Amino acid sequence: MSDSPTDSGSEQVSPAAEAAGSPPAEETSSAPQAATPAAASGSAPAASQPAAPKPEPAFDPESSSYPQVVEALKQVIDPELMINIVDLGLIYEVELDGEAVNVDMTLTSPACPAGPQIMQQAKMALEQLETVAEAKIRLVMSPPWSPERMTDDARDQLGIF
Repeated sequence: MSDSPTDSGSEQVSPAAEAAGSPPAEETSSAPQAATPAAASGSAPAASQPAAPKPEPAFDPESSSYPQVVEALKQVIDPELMINIVDLGLIYEVELDGEAVNVDMTLTSPACPAGPQIMQQAKMALEQLETVAEAKIRLVMSPPWSPERMTDDARDQLGIF
């Protein structure tokens, strides 16, 4: 993924993390890894504004690949919480560039022991899509994940009201 907010020829959706001006912490494209999408509603605040309490990255529903990318990522389940990574709110950015998908994601904690497994599964799920030739996952830790990122469905499953 590019550090610039836009790339020519790419469809890019910037999450609250990038809107807040926080740089990604670590790129994880050398080994097969996976990405996790967050809820697909709302819009990211402007770069000069602080992140909203419940940041939800906006995805481009006009993109023909958008529904397939989200559904593929919903198949990736956090093995500790038993909830998909989209509903957990782990996805900060999805960039569609032709047949490539670049995803910025986070984990529920920096020391999450399931992180490599989750990222691998997300990468594999995306690369199984007919429209995706390559998926790159970048792990970001800023802003840190919080329960406010979860969808209502995820909160209900965990008993958080």
